[in-house]
Formats: sequence, structure tokens, C-alpha cells
Amino acid sequence: MCVTTRAFPCVLRRRGVARQQLAVKVLSKQEPITRIAQQEQVSRKFLYQQKRIAEGALNHAFDKKESENEVLYYLPVTQQWIFQFILALILICHCSYRGVAELLRDLFDYSLSIGTIHNRIKEATEKARQINQNQDLSPIKVPLLDELFQGSRPVLTGVDSDSTYCFLLEAVEHRDEDTWGWYLLEAEAQGLNPDYTIADAGVGIRAGQKAAWGEKPCHGDVWHILDQSTALCRNLAKKAQGATTQRQKLEEKMEAAKLKGEGNKLSAKLIKARKNEANLLNKFADIKILLYWLRNDILSLAGPDWSERMELMNFMIDELKIRENQAHKGIKSLRIALFNQKENLLAFAQVLDKKLANIAHKFQISLSQVRQVCLLMKKSLSTNVYWQKWNHLYQQLSAKFLPVKEAVESAMKSTPRASSLVENLNSRLRNYFFLRKHLNSDYLDLLRFFLNHRTLMSSRIPERVGKSPTELMTGEKHPHWLSLLGFDLFQRV
Repeated sequence: MCVTTRAFPCVLRRRGVARQQLAVKVLSKQEPITRIAQQEQVSRKFLYQQKRIAEGALNHAFDKKESENEVLYYLPVTQQWIFQFILALILICHCSYRGVAELLRDLFDYSLSIGTIHNRIKEATEKARQINQNQDLSPIKVPLLDELFQGSRPVLTGVDSDSTYCFLLEAVEHRDEDTWGWYLLEAEAQGLNPDYTIADAGVGIRAGQKAAWGEKPCHGDVWHILDQSTALCRNLAKKAQGATTQRQKLEEKMEAAKLKGEGNKLSAKLIKARKNEANLLNKFADIKILLYWLRNDILSLAGPDWSERMELMNFMIDELKIRENQAHKGIKSLRIALFNQKENLLAFAQVLDKKLANIAHKFQISLSQVRQVCLLMKKSLSTNVYWQKWNHLYQQLSAKFLPVKEAVESAMKSTPRASSLVENLNSRLRNYFFLRKHLNSDYLDLLRFFLNHRTLMSSRIPERVGKSPTELMTGEKHPHWLSLLGFDLFQRV
């Protein structure tokens, strides 16, 4: 005797055609699933299974299978297209002239000499240079200045801190006052009249700017000094770890010597090693705390006012002087750098203080309340401290809090402290320079044009994505960079 449930005999008797009919009935949605299940004496789970099978079959039937050998579209390869393809290979793909010739030979069955490639690049360079020279630079308010080397030859660079527009890219013989002054005056002739600049402690940059623009402020770059402090901290940590390792090895030797009754031979060395380890660990701990204050309080954007920062800076310089010695020359180097650059390094704080004072006047609140909103930005949104302070300030300022917070955020974003953008540009330039032993103004003019007119595919700042530095600076759209050079862009029909 065979015992089954009520629904199972019907299910077992159903064949492929019957299941297809059930699936179509479910897909039609003319009746509820529950009613169909009751009529057909099957479970709703079974009906949903048949529905998924039918949907999969439909999707599979309508999927377009493209063979790897199927023609996607036809491209009319003209000489003009070849020439813009050459430009794209060199500027987008960082390809060498010989690499371009090889690619055209192997993939396009097209022969082109190195000389022809050079001549075509030179033709494009003339148009690019004209566009560079006609660009109005008056929107740039805070330029970032720096220099890098290609071999032994310096390359001067200048970038707008807001739009990332590169207004200066020149290979020169010297990086002295006269050279910097000359190119800054050339930029001034195109409308460059900044509020202030940001640069490292390079003598040539600062002397050249003073010669060209007189007493226009040149703020210090906090990135370089923080990088120097990080390197010092890392070096002290290695020395402290080395002292600990040395002490541990001596202790192991001491234990072995004690078993032989010769422990007194290593006593003096072990005492000296322990003392050295303790000194290094203490020095490392002190320097680490001081440099933490430097990064998170003195040079942080969200911090106290200029006078308090300067007081903290002087205190830190004094503390570093106490701890410097011949064994740790990096401490003295950092202390001297901070002493010589402290006015320039903290210049950003004066700019921010003025902006915060204007916000206080605009919203008719105290400057201390605006400062508290500024300090709130240091806290992480994931901490209880942030929201406790947020609620406290909201209770104080009421409806003014959110507008004040937005104004403070805007003021902080528009107050650059470092030349990080120009450093970023320099790192990208390396990818182009490594293919060349010698740089000339033609190549750099074309490269500057390309970097300023290509659209940014990604950025930490969402407003920059999909726009070129030129569009960000001017606020106006422009054609594709190849179109600006006189080429017709290919578009699929």
C-alpha cells in the first residue's frame, strides 16, 4: 500500500506541458496565486518555482548573444583620425613615439615614421600654446608654487588651489629669483593677481615672488613640515626598537653567562643598554606627543586662533630644543625649520580668523561660539562627543546653528594650508617625464593644455568629477580637448 499526501499525486502526474501552462497562468497575473494553488491542488511554493523557471527561459530567449568576432561598429580611419589617435596615445596612455609607431604597424597595418609623429605633435603644440596664452588667469586667488627636477634640470610648476588649473609648467636652467620672478610676471600679464600664494621654504620661489609682487604674502606649506616631523618620529621609533632588541639580546647572554658564573662580565653593558633604551623610549614618547600637538592642534585647520597657535608653536620649539642632541640631529633640524617658518606656517590661521570674525558679525553671535562650531569639525561624526557638542551648540544658537555651521564649513574649505595639489601634479608629471631625457617648452605647453582641458574621471571632491580644471576655474563649459585642437571627434551612430 502506498501512502501519499493530498497534493503530491497531482504534482507527480504533471508533465512538462502541464507545468508550462501553470507557469503561463501565474505570469499572466489574471488570478491570485492562492486561488490557482487551490484550483490545481498544488502548493504556492510549487507555483513560484514554475514561475522562476519560466522567467529564466524567457530571459534566456531574449538575451542577445554577441560573438567575440561579431562586428560592433565600423570606424572610418582617416589621416585626421590617425593624428588625433597619436595625440591620445601620447597624452592619455603616456606612450612613446616608438610605441605609437609600433602600435600603428601591428594593429592598423599602417606605417608611420618617428619624424612624422614628431611633426604632427608640433602642429598640435602651436594651437595648444595659443590657447594657454589666451587663458584669463584672474579667477585664481590662491596659487600653489613648487618645483621638481627632470634629471638635473628644474621644472617650475604652479597650480590653482581651487580648480587644480596648471598655470605654470616650464623647464628652466635655474630656479633662482630672476627665473621665478620672470614667469610670475608672465602669469600676471594674463591676469593672475592672487590674494596670497602657498609654497615650501624654497629660497628661489620666495625671492622670485617678492621681486615680482612685492609684499604679497607667501604662506608656508604645512605638508612639508609635517612630512619632516613624521620622518623624525619614524626614525626615533626605529632607534628605540633597536635599543630594545639590543637590551633583550644582552639579557639572554647574561642568563647564559650566569649559568657559567660569569654574569659580572656583562653587567656594565647591560646597565648601559637599559639606560639607553629608557632614554630613547622616553625621547620617542615625548617627541610623539609634541608632533601630535603640531599636527592636530597647531597646524590643524580646526583649531584655536592665531595668537594661541603661535604660543603653542613657541612652546613646542622650546621643548624640542631641550631634547635635541648630537645623537638625534633630526630634532634640531625640525626645531630650526619650525623656528624659521613659524610665521609662514601659521599664516593660514590669520586668514581663517578673519573669515570666522565675518561669520560672527553676519549672524550677530559671539566669535567664541563660531570658534566652537569650527572646533566641532575636528570630531568624528561616529563619536558621542561630536553629538553632545552638536546638541550643546544647537541649544545655544537655535535656528542660527545650521546656517553658521554651513558658513564655517565653507570658510574652512576655502582656506588652503598646503601645496598638496601641486605635489599631486608633480607626481603625475613623473609618468610623462620618465620617457624623456630632455624636456622642451613645446612638449610642456602641449602637456599643460591637455592636463587643463581633460575632464576628471574621479575626485575626492564630487563637484570636480566630469569637469576639466579650465571649466572649474572659469565656470564655463568648453569643447573636448581634441576639438579645441581642430579635430572632429568620432561618434557612433
